[in-house]
Amino acid sequence: MKVPPFSLEKQLSELGPDLDAAVLRVLQSGQYIGGKEIAAFEESYAEALGVSHAVSCNSGTDALILALRALDIGEGDEVITCSFSFFATAEAISSVGARPVFIDIDPTNYLIDLCQIEKAITSSTKAILPVHLFGCPVDMDQLMKLAKEHGLKIVEDCAQASGAMWNGKSVGSWGDIGCFSFFPTKNLGAAGDAGIATTQDAELARRMRELAVHGMPRRYLHTALGYNSRLDSIQAAVLNVKLPKLAGWIQQRKDIAGRYLESLKDIPGLELPSLNDSRASHAWNQFVVKIKNFDVNNIPDNLDLTNSSISSMNNLTTFNPRDCLKECLQEQGINTIIYYPIPIHLQPAYKELSVCEVALPVTEKICKQVLSLPIFPEITLEQQDYVVEVIKKLLI
Repeated sequence: MKVPPFSLEKQLSELGPDLDAAVLRVLQSGQYIGGKEIAAFEESYAEALGVSHAVSCNSGTDALILALRALDIGEGDEVITCSFSFFATAEAISSVGARPVFIDIDPTNYLIDLCQIEKAITSSTKAILPVHLFGCPVDMDQLMKLAKEHGLKIVEDCAQASGAMWNGKSVGSWGDIGCFSFFPTKNLGAAGDAGIATTQDAELARRMRELAVHGMPRRYLHTALGYNSRLDSIQAAVLNVKLPKLAGWIQQRKDIAGRYLESLKDIPGLELPSLNDSRASHAWNQFVVKIKNFDVNNIPDNLDLTNSSISSMNNLTTFNPRDCLKECLQEQGINTIIYYPIPIHLQPAYKELSVCEVALPVTEKICKQVLSLPIFPEITLEQQDYVVEVIKKLLI
């Protein structure tokens, strides 16, 4: 059996006629930049999150940059964040001239360790950029309290967290600005790059909207050096079709995650995602497990792994249980993904920059242990059962 980590095949089949009609409507309108589709999506997304303003843009990365620029964060400023995230989290901070300050993560949920933030605050600290990683929300009650005490801005990285909530309130509606990605593999995905920034502040919305169009409040008047970061009307049309489906897809993801949690509990060497706070409503963009131990020599004969695969694993210079398990699952047709094999602070792009003045032992350890199992709303029970069956054969 083949099990992909993610698939749009069934979704596209079910939504095909509506998507075709939406795209054709845009093409026939001749209004490819701005217009009704953009306005409708911004209004609908703002309403879904319970915010006053939503500013669409080209990508989740651009949303972060626009947010930081709108908050006047730049040269000489510091922004506290985590290194266990996609590179864009820190890249956006550096792109506006500010300095990312990395702190370690909580080993149970992989989110920024809120207990370590305060000691990282300096006179140059301007903001905190929490990442709702894998769809799991940060404790925003605690973070907002901390930010208020120190007069800091909050930019939420919600790239993987459409549909996630903390204490009954959507992520992206807590901080000064929330930043979302609609990359095709997200819970709410476009047919290409797309993003949005959300806020309750009309002035911040105005600034981001102008910066997204060359710093242009009106035609041919440029009050700032901005960007060409408009959301395409075709992408907005696709998102307008998909947005009403989001709540249902999130529930399906929760059901799938629940089956994984029940079926894979108490397996030696496997640590499951922690759900120990009732205030957290996880959106399950990924289902990430931690592989702590895997004995290659105990692989059962009935899995029929190739000799070359076993040989390559036994000859690894540095044995990594996660990497070996991933290869064994691949042999059985189960495709998994590693988010993220190299933390941001160890990336070559940051080698010469002083961005990490403290040790990040948890981050560096987690990067060698985590593995994302297949999860998407349309995964079948048979496919999920197969994933569970093979994991149990390998680890028990």
